[in-house]
Amino acid sequence: MEIIELPIEFDFNGQKQKIYPSLIVLNNDLTLVDTGYVNFLPLIENEIIKNGYKMNDLKSIIITHYDDDHIGSLYDFKSKYPWIKIIASEIESTFISGEKKAERLVQAEEMLPMLAKEEKEFGIWFVQQLKSLKHISVDTKVRDGDKILDGQCTIMETPGHTSGHISLYIPSINSVITGDAAVNEENKMVIANPHFCLDIEKAEQSLRKIKSLNPKNIFCYHGGKLVL
Repeated sequence: MEIIELPIEFDFNGQKQKIYPSLIVLNNDLTLVDTGYVNFLPLIENEIIKNGYKMNDLKSIIITHYDDDHIGSLYDFKSKYPWIKIIASEIESTFISGEKKAERLVQAEEMLPMLAKEEKEFGIWFVQQLKSLKHISVDTKVRDGDKILDGQCTIMETPGHTSGHISLYIPSINSVITGDAAVNEENKMVIANPHFCLDIEKAEQSLRKIKSLNPKNIFCYHGGKLVL
C-alpha cells in the first residue's frame, strides 16, 4: 500500500493556497480521500494522471467530513465515474445525502448577523457556497474501528472540527490521513481552525488520539505531509 499526496494549488480570495488530497494505492486500485472545492475535478485528475495512474482505476472516494473544500467536487466525480463507491462516517453521510442540514451551514448562518461589515460579503458568499453543494448518497457508512480497503485501513472517529469527522490509520505503513483533525503548521500537528471547530474539547481529544498512535507519516489536508 502507498499514499500519494496530490498538491492542488489555487487562488482563493486573491491569495495563493494549496490543499493536499491523498491518493491511496492498493493493488493498482485507487482510493481518493476528499475532493477539494467545486470544479476541482480536473485539477485532481491531472495530479492522478501525472503520478502515472489512470482514472479508470479510481474505485472509491473517502470523505473525511462535510466541508466545501473537502466535498465540493464529489458530485462531479460520481457523475463522471459512476462506478466509484463513496465512503463516509454515518454522521457525515446524513449531510452528504441531504437528510440533515449540514452543521457548517448552521454555524455559518448563525454567525452571519454577527460579522463585521468588512466580513459580511464573504460570510454571505460562504453561506451560498454551502447551500449550493449538491447532495449525493453514500455507499458505505463507517464507524470507529471499521476496517476497509481489504482490511488494511482502519477508520478513526476524530470529532471536533465536525461531529462526524473521520481520519484513516494504515498500520502497515504507520501512517495517518488526518483530514482536518490535524493540520501541518511549521512541521507541527495542530488543530485546524480552532475558532471554527464545532467542539474544541473533542478536537483536542482527537488530536491526542492521532498522536497516541505514534505515526511516522501524517498526511494533512492543509499543510501537507509531516514525517516524525
